[in-house]
Parts: sequence; structure tokens; C-alpha cells
Amino acid sequence: MTDLLPLLIGLLCAGVGGELFIRGTVGLAKWARIPSGIIAATIAAFATSSPELSVSINAASAGKPQIALGDALGSNVVNVGLILGLALLFGGIQATRDSIRRDFPVALIAPIVLGIMAMDGEVSRLDALLLLGLFAGWLIAATREAKRQRSAAEETLGELSHFGALAQAVIGLGLLVLAGRLIVIGAKGIGAWLGMDPFIVGATLVAVGTSIPELATTVISRIRGHEEIGLGTVIGSNIFNGLFIVGVASAIHPITLSWREVASGLLFGILLLASVLPNRHGFIERRRGALLLALYIIYVFIMIQFRPDAAS
Repeated sequence: MTDLLPLLIGLLCAGVGGELFIRGTVGLAKWARIPSGIIAATIAAFATSSPELSVSINAASAGKPQIALGDALGSNVVNVGLILGLALLFGGIQATRDSIRRDFPVALIAPIVLGIMAMDGEVSRLDALLLLGLFAGWLIAATREAKRQRSAAEETLGELSHFGALAQAVIGLGLLVLAGRLIVIGAKGIGAWLGMDPFIVGATLVAVGTSIPELATTVISRIRGHEEIGLGTVIGSNIFNGLFIVGVASAIHPITLSWREVASGLLFGILLLASVLPNRHGFIERRRGALLLALYIIYVFIMIQFRPDAAS
């Protein structure tokens, strides 16, 4: 099937480009002396969400914004259920106080707000302005926190020269843009061949592919002994996906949808985040990893088994 080749190449570009972009942006952030927790929740989260952003822009421009929405919601489920679930199997994670106070509440609020917007069957351009406004408010809060806590950043992804970091960021971004175009082409073709709804394609196949950078970041941060980087990146990426990326897609092209399609992604996104909330000591226990993976498997089964074309 000819549509499989651009999808596979796109997924490869997403993985390689995301890794290069992460290394470059974090290297530049270290030079700017930004705390690691802020780096993870903002710069690294933006870097790993770049495939979703590229897919979103290309899909919305092509008149298929449902792919963008499905990808954003599906990626959030993949981020927490699959990626964070796998990371927790290797040991518990200590969350930072800032992440608990600032990032977790916004990550939980985003799917609730989006669910309310979806009740009328459309995420309109007016809804897009609200989503982007909420995102801007969170980003401003994170930026102010960075200014208050400005200090020498911890070593997370290796030392780079300023020029080397910039080069990696630029090359990585270019690969991510290319990945977005290829993934949309491949996913649309495969979805049509399988008779699948564009939203389901985005929520499953495309979501896993565009979450490859988050997986790379989480694995690298765990290996380097900075698991808070992986946690911050995952939670920050969910905020980017739910507010910024869906906002951009619906601003380009209003998203028409059915509540049945988005309900699983929204509900599982909320359930997974609730399942990973740190305890009163800010610690996420290792045993939660198995729970997250089990919920992710159930989500995939429901999305495939009960998709509209399967029920007809």
C-alpha cells in the first residue's frame, strides 16, 4: 500500500527530528540558565509537541481538522497511559512543587473545557480563542515562575556549544515539519483504505507516531537520572496538545464532531491524569505504571472496537 511509506518515513522523521529539537532547545535553555522543571514543562514540551502541531496545521489546512483533534486527544492518552506508564515501571517519580501547583490543574482542566465545547458538535473559532487564551495564561504563569527561579540549569541531555544547540534545534524543527506533512498524507490514505473515520485514525495510529519525541525524552531523562524532566515534558505536552494545538486547528478550520467520537479520548485523558496525581509528598508510586498501561490498552480496544464504521 503506497500510503504506508510516507507514514513510516513521517514517523521516523518525527522521532529523529523531535530528539534533535529537544537536545537543541534544552541546550539553549541551559545556556540561558532556566530551571530544569520549567524547561521540561515549556520548552521541551513544545519541542515534543511539534509533530502534533505540524499535523494539526496540515490537517486543518487540508480540511481534515478531525485528524488534528483526534491526534491531540490520542497523544495525551499515549503520553500518560503508555509513555508515563512505561517510565513508572522502572521506578516511582518525584514531582516538583511547581508542577503540582501549576501544571497538573491546567492539564486536568483542559479536557474538561474541551468536552464542554464539544457538546454542541463543533469546536468553533470562538472556542479556539478561549483555548488559546487559557494556554497563554498558563504560559505567562510558567514564564513568571522561571524568572523567579532563574538559576543554573541541571545537566539533562548533554553539553552542547551554543552553535551546536542552535543547529540541532533548526534541523530538528525542519524534520518535524516534514514529518507532519508525511503523517497526514499517510494517515488519510490508510484511513480511507480501512474505511476508518479520520478522528479514529488521528486518535490511534497518528497519535502514537507523533508521541515518539515524548517517549525519547522520557527514556533519556530516566537514563540520566532526571525523571522529573520526563514528567514535566509529558504534563506540559498534554497542555500544549489540549489547549494550543486544538486551538490552532480550530482557528484554521472549525472542527465538526460527534460527542461519541471524542468522549473516549476526553474521559480517558481525565481518568489517566487523575490516576497519576502525586500523593501528599509529591511522589507517584511505581505501582501506578501497571494501572496506566492497563487503562491505555482498554482505551485502544474501545477506540477500535466501537468506532463508527465498526458499529455500522
